[in-house]
Amino acid sequence: MLPLQSHQPVITSLLDTDLYKFTMMQAILHAQPGAQAQYRFKCRNAAGKKLGLLKPEIDSQLDHLCTLRFTQAELNYLGALRFMKRDFVDFLRFFQLQREYIKVSADPENPDFLDIVAEGPMLHVMLFEIYVLAIVNEVYFRQHATEEVLAEGQVRLEQKLDALDHYAANAPAKLNPLLFFEFGTRRRFSRAWQETVLDRLVARCPDTMRGTSNVYYAMHHNLTPIGTMAHEYLQAYQAFDCSLRRFQVEALDAWAHEYRGDLGIALTDVVGLSAFLRDFDMYFCKLFDGARHDSGDPVEWGDRLIAHYEAMRVDPKTKMLTFSDGLTIPEMLRLYVHFADRAKVSFGVGTNLTNDLGLEPLQNVMKLVRCNGQPVAKVSDSPGKTMCDDAAFLNNLKQVFAIA
Repeated sequence: MLPLQSHQPVITSLLDTDLYKFTMMQAILHAQPGAQAQYRFKCRNAAGKKLGLLKPEIDSQLDHLCTLRFTQAELNYLGALRFMKRDFVDFLRFFQLQREYIKVSADPENPDFLDIVAEGPMLHVMLFEIYVLAIVNEVYFRQHATEEVLAEGQVRLEQKLDALDHYAANAPAKLNPLLFFEFGTRRRFSRAWQETVLDRLVARCPDTMRGTSNVYYAMHHNLTPIGTMAHEYLQAYQAFDCSLRRFQVEALDAWAHEYRGDLGIALTDVVGLSAFLRDFDMYFCKLFDGARHDSGDPVEWGDRLIAHYEAMRVDPKTKMLTFSDGLTIPEMLRLYVHFADRAKVSFGVGTNLTNDLGLEPLQNVMKLVRCNGQPVAKVSDSPGKTMCDDAAFLNNLKQVFAIA
């Protein structure tokens, strides 16, 4: 693993992001190319971290980020993915992030405060999210990257791999195989550490680790890139030309129109599972390949989704349940045992793989908060994950979807 050098660029390729940024970007290009958006950074555990003191280095990293362009080899790779369309790849050929669209603020009186806002055309600001999260993480953890910390990370990683080997050797047969993916770019300790993790996963878990959300590493390690949609895609439809009550229906319809049966994993918690299931009718149950869990109790979520499929006269054994909320290896194995005979299952493991070195990870997010000048919101199934800067809109959204 390379040492963490101060001022070394964190992002060196625009492919160093999650696949769903590109799949959502393509859908927006074709359905809402004129959309305007505002994204805001938040660290949920900022107290005592003094992130505001990192502003000069974060500004420098963003300056570098905004010089990057997609290379011809990267465009060729994206163009070879079956769901990427030629006009979108042509759009990326001329794409460059604009520095004027992103601002970093700190408060001299409060060193823990760090505010980052990206605002402009949605197609030109939505890619900032993962890059910003990776930059803040790596700049912060460079202060703590001692030999002892890196050695502890190696020990913990090997313990996880040993646990997977032990389970594979002793587990009873299940209807569906254990499949998991590396989802750790947004909160990684560093780019070099993520590469170390992926190298070990490929070497030790070739039958169960089936891909990564990171497009750069998928390309360079011959892995499958994994991802469909995130909250921002569905949230944006709260501000598009449809009634608020129908925003999930319109977003899912537009996704199905764009991908025609591909990338068929729907995200369920933009306004909570209950509201999602009211919209996820028989048509969508049959049309989409499955759903992704990202908040709330995962067992309750899976049990309710299976019951919903059965109520819609759809065999849940034909559908995929994807779990991706703060997973650890033991929790992944627990959920696999519970569900693998009742549905197809897969798991996206993030921070527990790419930032478990004995230090507290940063709980960083960068969320869409406004679209076309209007507030948008995510009302999570987990306390503390709701994010909205307009209380009146949030209350209205809860009333419309009967959220307590």
